[in-house]
Amino acid sequence: MRNADTSLSILQSSNDKEDKRNSRRRLLDRLTRYGVALGGVGVITAVGLIFFYLLYVVYPLFSPAAIHEGGSISSPLQDEPQWLAFEEQGKIGFVVYKQGVVEFFDIESGSRTTSVKLPIETDVAVTSFAKGESSSNLFALGLNDGTVLVAELDFDISYPEDKRTVSPSILYPLGNSPVQLDEQGQAIMQLAVQKYDGLLTIVVQRQSGVIGFQSYEIEEDGFIQPDEYEMVEAEVAQLAPRAVSLLLNRAQDTLYIIEPNGRTYFYDLFDKEEPELIETLSIASPNSTITATRFLVGGISILVGDSRGEVAQWFPVRDEHNRLKLTKIRTFKGPGGAIEKLETEYGRKGFLALGEDGKFALYHSTAERKIFEKQLTSSKIKSITLSPHNDLLALYTEGGEIKSWHIDNPHPEVSFKALWGKIWYESRSQPEFIWQSSSASDDFEPKFSITPLAFGTLKATFYTLLTAIPLAIFGAIYTGYFMSPVLRGKVKPAIELMEALPTVILGFLAGLWLAPILEKNLIGSFAILLMLPLVVISACYFWFKLPESMRTKLPDGWESLLMIPLILIAGWLCIALGPYLELAWFNGNLPQHMEVNWGISYDQRNAMVIGIAMGFAVIPTIFSIAEDAVSSVPKMLTEGSLALGATRWQTLVGVIILTAAPGIFSAVMIGLGRAVGETMIVLMATGNTPIMDFNLFEGLRALSANIAVEVPESELNSTHYRILFFTGLVLFAFTFFFNTVGELVRQNLRKKYGSL
Repeated sequence: MRNADTSLSILQSSNDKEDKRNSRRRLLDRLTRYGVALGGVGVITAVGLIFFYLLYVVYPLFSPAAIHEGGSISSPLQDEPQWLAFEEQGKIGFVVYKQGVVEFFDIESGSRTTSVKLPIETDVAVTSFAKGESSSNLFALGLNDGTVLVAELDFDISYPEDKRTVSPSILYPLGNSPVQLDEQGQAIMQLAVQKYDGLLTIVVQRQSGVIGFQSYEIEEDGFIQPDEYEMVEAEVAQLAPRAVSLLLNRAQDTLYIIEPNGRTYFYDLFDKEEPELIETLSIASPNSTITATRFLVGGISILVGDSRGEVAQWFPVRDEHNRLKLTKIRTFKGPGGAIEKLETEYGRKGFLALGEDGKFALYHSTAERKIFEKQLTSSKIKSITLSPHNDLLALYTEGGEIKSWHIDNPHPEVSFKALWGKIWYESRSQPEFIWQSSSASDDFEPKFSITPLAFGTLKATFYTLLTAIPLAIFGAIYTGYFMSPVLRGKVKPAIELMEALPTVILGFLAGLWLAPILEKNLIGSFAILLMLPLVVISACYFWFKLPESMRTKLPDGWESLLMIPLILIAGWLCIALGPYLELAWFNGNLPQHMEVNWGISYDQRNAMVIGIAMGFAVIPTIFSIAEDAVSSVPKMLTEGSLALGATRWQTLVGVIILTAAPGIFSAVMIGLGRAVGETMIVLMATGNTPIMDFNLFEGLRALSANIAVEVPESELNSTHYRILFFTGLVLFAFTFFFNTVGELVRQNLRKKYGSL
């Protein structure tokens, strides 16, 4: 009885321990399940937050512009305004009147600060007016006695008692007396003036119709005395006395003379002593007259408004004979009625057009878009202007009232066509896809085409997978099915260890070591691609021709070791014979021969280098997943196939590959995602040039590399900054798309071959 009780006690104790272990196991299973679920939700949440943050940064690029009414003041002078503008910070405004008075006013308070009378005799009348480029405060008045007064507004900034104060003044670069430009005292009917880089040029049309110019050397202090002129004077054209537009660019080497009927004379003034007429043409549309003209910022493009209510952009383009031809690039529909005035933005390629009905529209030329159109006032508008920061608009109405509006338009350069389409940029011979986000010049035309970057990403990915997929997939199949388990246990970890190599090291080696070697041994590299398959096939053929007694001495699955010395010897022979083959067939320089005879250019850091280097980085990923898929095929399937009489190769094709297809495809898609998102190798091992050329020997710039290079240099919240985030969103979409397609195909393959 005691023994029975003891046995029962031991059994009960054992059951209690087993129950405790089961309870702990169930608890651990539950915690693991919740932990895995929480981790999955966390990953999805993190990816979602990244996506929404990218959208948050990118959204302002596509938000519409807005305009809000500001203040207004009344001018005491009932005179014709020649120029309404702002100083650089947009705090002080000024109006230049036809009677020779400059009036300054405070924009915020609307109060007039000061009024200055220009040094013009009371018996002399102003017959013409001209201002310099958009970013300058230079202007000139043509008088009826054949003289011209050149003046420049200056704004001195001081901080008395820590309060910012702007004090306006007027400078006279050619002295405070008008300069005689017509010895006969004829009135100056039309006028153009520019000052830049130590040179000041005045172009005039006299009452007789003669058009000429004078250029002056400017001293370092910005102005010269009347008796110290270093002047060049020349006559450009003799036209009938009629109204013309004179457009002189900032560099003062190009002059356009435009008649109302559209007849245009295009002059080269690079040699001031011998002006050259480059071209005469008509720029007017049929049944229209020219009503307004203006240089776009930078002085390359001209804007031409006509009586039909259209604005055309023209700029010089070199033809097949390398001659400049003024070419119509694009046309914008005006706000309504004939175009009365054109004004350009400061520092970017935008402009506004004012129609005869008082409605105005704001445009951006490169983006080829109308930003908005609005009727601001019912009064007749005599002058319209934009502030230097393009955030303030002012009108001078017929009743002498100056009204201002605040403009919120931070990203006018962005449009679908500007990001993805071909754009005809200034100084280019044709429309192109170009990415060029910065320049040393403030008048630079940003080129934000993402197409070359997306193309570069796909190009790098294509050549990477072209290298990686055959090697990784075939290697995985051989390792998982044919290789000895002992050898497989050494090979697979070694290949997976490759994935731990930092990509920055791979990029460094590819750019500084591999690229020069490939360039020096290009013919040998191609010989390796041709010879290795032949060597492997030949070695296999002779191996199976050996007597079975010799072949059985090597354990099954170890045959691949015999290939290693043969492959190394074949590679060495190809490299060693390469220079002799190159000398015999290509005059010792294959890259030069390709460029001269075949038109194929060669860049040392090119897509071939990227394919090899990134392939080296992607192979471990594809190999590891594909090998797991192959080795995970149930043994009963392979043994059953072999038992039914199929050979090992038939079993491989008919059973192994089909069963492992979902895993192999997943490996390829993960490798593709890895290649699309790679940054450092692409950045360091290619020329990093955003060109669209599928040439294996040309460089590229990928989306990821572009982000890494330019984000640190971009201005916070600028158009450039937000477009870089947009490229990140595009890269995100690329990866999401390929992964989604890959998962759908994988699930389909699993359903199709899961029953094998």
